[in-house]
Amino acid sequence: MNILFDNTYAQLPERFFAKEESARVPEPRLVRLNLGLAAKLSLDADWLKSTEGVAMLAGNAIPEGAEPIAQAYAGHQFGGFSPQLGDGRALLLGEVIGSDGARYDLQLKGSGRTRFSRGGDGKSALGPVLREYIVSEAMSALGVPTTRALAAVATGEKVMRQDGPLPGGVFTRIAASHIRVGTFQYFLARSDMDGLQVLANYVIARHYPAAAQAPNPYMALLESVANSQADLIAQWMSLGFIHGVMNTDNTAISGETIDYGPCAFMDAFHPQCVYSSIDSGGRYAWGNQPNIGLWNVTRFAETLLPLLSEDPDEATKLAKTALTGYPDRFGSQYDARFRAKFGLPREAPVTLMEECLGLLAAQEVDFTIFFRNLTRVAAGEDPKTLIAMFSSKEPFEQWFAKWYGEANPVRHLAAMRGANPILIPRNHRVEQAIQSGCVGEFAPFHRLVDALSSPFTEQDEYADLEMPPRPEEIVHETFCGT
Repeated sequence: MNILFDNTYAQLPERFFAKEESARVPEPRLVRLNLGLAAKLSLDADWLKSTEGVAMLAGNAIPEGAEPIAQAYAGHQFGGFSPQLGDGRALLLGEVIGSDGARYDLQLKGSGRTRFSRGGDGKSALGPVLREYIVSEAMSALGVPTTRALAAVATGEKVMRQDGPLPGGVFTRIAASHIRVGTFQYFLARSDMDGLQVLANYVIARHYPAAAQAPNPYMALLESVANSQADLIAQWMSLGFIHGVMNTDNTAISGETIDYGPCAFMDAFHPQCVYSSIDSGGRYAWGNQPNIGLWNVTRFAETLLPLLSEDPDEATKLAKTALTGYPDRFGSQYDARFRAKFGLPREAPVTLMEECLGLLAAQEVDFTIFFRNLTRVAAGEDPKTLIAMFSSKEPFEQWFAKWYGEANPVRHLAAMRGANPILIPRNHRVEQAIQSGCVGEFAPFHRLVDALSSPFTEQDEYADLEMPPRPEEIVHETFCGT
């Protein structure tokens, strides 16, 4: 197949990346191909499913026009800075132009060692491949800016992890780009001001072209990235999503959600909810995500200081000015999304939403099902099912009476239905799909992906996937796939 690559990142100076080759795998098997996304990228699905296509998706063959590179970047990981990270188990094959006219990266994850592997094998176990496919496609269907899944491949080999040998896999990821806050930090750490300027100009041209017309393009770039992160995190939180590892190397400059390692959607609501096994201090808890987002874009601002002004004091002043808009931007997005979830007009007091979230946390009420049932009540159903979710009913009944007096269900029902999904990728269902897939049974994986493609639609055949976990099914920890 002739993939029409139009590679621009590989044309940047060579210190931006390392040219690499993918590792061969013994028995590649296509687990799933995203037909809709393939069509959007003008890729021939029949060829991708062929022996030659699967060889490409597994890394056994590099198509003509591809320029495989591992991108260089640094990053703060749980607050500690690493001056060199980079793609230790991924290769950017190249860029393609979609049918929408947008530019997309085509990347293989789990494709073998690179210069940045830091002692690792560069491979991926199949479990993280299935997880990223499920959750990234669910996020896309939920309307969240995100990287996408083009394909999942089982490699027919075993990779060694702490739990012993696990089946291997390769994931084909599509992204607006893979440029991160950590990419900028890589050049700042080396005092490479020319590299910083080349990168910033590239990002402006690729992602934020309007910034080029601003009086100070680099200040406009900073404001644009800060706004995109504020918008993204507000959307995460309205869905009960916890990224789990909001390091600066996992903060995409494009504003997309990237890297689905120890991520999770909350079952029982709590602001300090954490699932990640490596987040022992709760740094990336649900309620901490807005402040971490500001922390991350502040690190981005630091990298732009040399470009904002030759005068260090003036540069700092400009950066602070650009960042002052983040809290209001996040607050307005968060408020709008939660008002839609509650079906409340702008004039309704914000304390009404805060009071309810406090009740959900205190009584450990399922976040998604609560808003699902509230939407049903707005549609005219009896509130008894909603009230039954609370072990202590009187406080909720008092809140409900106030809500009913403020909300206009008929007027806001469409907004509620658009803000409150029926299906999310519940942790126990994701784990079940992974466990089955790791023994060669992919039916639960396919069923879950199919169901999550229409998360706001009533689907009787998938009603079981709406249910919260039974006590023995509760997932208490999620794990990074590295």
